[in-house]
Amino acid sequence: MGRRRKKVVHIPKKKLPKFFSCPRCGKETVRVEIFRDEGGRSVAQCSSCGLKEEFTVKQAQGEVDVYCMLTDRVYGNQKRTPATKAEE
Repeated sequence: MGRRRKKVVHIPKKKLPKFFSCPRCGKETVRVEIFRDEGGRSVAQCSSCGLKEEFTVKQAQGEVDVYCMLTDRVYGNQKRTPATKAEE
């Protein structure tokens, strides 16, 4: 009598997306390109609304990091309304 073989469960690896959602128009059309040979220059561009930003990246940074810098720059430029103080 032999033993029963264990069932092998393969877990698929998660992949990073090719396109990200645009912080301005909300569509998933932002593409990030990194040019490491040109001094670590990267370009994040939305193909629907035309949003385009350039960043300098370090060796360890990837497309997700550039996208985070884009959202920080877009949301950082918005003017915030000051909080009103409660009347006494």
